[in-house]
Amino acid sequence: MRIAFLGIGLGVILFNLLPLETTPRRWAGPDLLLTLACVWTLRRPDYAPALAVGTLVFLADLMFQRPPGLMAALVVVGCEWLRARARTTREMNFLTEWAAAAAVMAGVLLGYRVALAIFLTPQPPLVLNLMQLVVSVAVYPLAAVFFGTFMGVRRISASHDELGRTA
Repeated sequence: MRIAFLGIGLGVILFNLLPLETTPRRWAGPDLLLTLACVWTLRRPDYAPALAVGTLVFLADLMFQRPPGLMAALVVVGCEWLRARARTTREMNFLTEWAAAAAVMAGVLLGYRVALAIFLTPQPPLVLNLMQLVVSVAVYPLAAVFFGTFMGVRRISASHDELGRTA
């Protein structure tokens, strides 16, 4: 399943690089890579190790011409925060999981904008970033249902350990 995580992530990067539109968009789509990382880290932390998440997002940094490693570091920190709380979110409902993922997405966005501001790097308009955040948070339930249904990435029950074995 780790190979599937990397394959889906590479597919998301490839899809984002395809020239489907030649005019600038007035809206921002979801950050599917961040959503993918959050879903897989919260649901099955063993399927999305930090090295795989970091490598995938670092490759996206290079391909999307973002500051190399900045988004990768923020996403890894966010996913590790989610991984540390994955055991407690197992016993909670979906809204709590969704709120935790939304908090990480907002934290990654805020950290990214603050880091760019500190180094006086040009930033995209705040409206586009907020639009991307809202759409990413809205897409999270769809991603959770999709990966749970078609890929079997479901939450581990409280009676199982991180590797899926019965405790």
